[in-house]
Amino acid sequence: MGRSPENKKAIVATLKAELETTQMSFVIDYQGLTVSEISDLRSRLRPLGASCKVTKNTLMRRAVDGNDAWQPLTEYMAGASAFVLVKEDSADLSAAIKAYYDFQKVTKKTELRGGVFEGRTLSQAEVKALGDLPPKEVLLAQIAGAINAVATKVAVGIKEVPTSIGRGIKAYAEKDAA
Repeated sequence: MGRSPENKKAIVATLKAELETTQMSFVIDYQGLTVSEISDLRSRLRPLGASCKVTKNTLMRRAVDGNDAWQPLTEYMAGASAFVLVKEDSADLSAAIKAYYDFQKVTKKTELRGGVFEGRTLSQAEVKALGDLPPKEVLLAQIAGAINAVATKVAVGIKEVPTSIGRGIKAYAEKDAA
């Protein structure tokens, strides 16, 4: 039994609303997954601020129609598609991608086709590269460490100039005394 036109319109409206708060989306081929495996993927993504939507490509096409930021998503819509939507308020973008790849290693049934991040099309390799990034907190700590190292080197360099001059004067004074 098919869906009613009202039901389809409601699904499209829900998808549009979710896309408004989504930072990134990637498409996976979920063919061969059982209901429990899809539920497992969803439960892995939920705590990370992401969700997995299994919907017909036509309904997702209607949801992204007219939205330039999400229009590139249509090039990955072929066959059985599941859409992983990573929310804007998600603490860590790469964590959702890592969660998917961990799931994929266990099931070996899915394939990532590509994604869209801030209106830009991402290939499978680019999505994987985003997943390999360290968490936001680690990146911030690395930047802070680099800034601190530069400031320390400058401070040591500034301190070394008068110290070197002092040693030179002392050596000259000792030479004159001898």
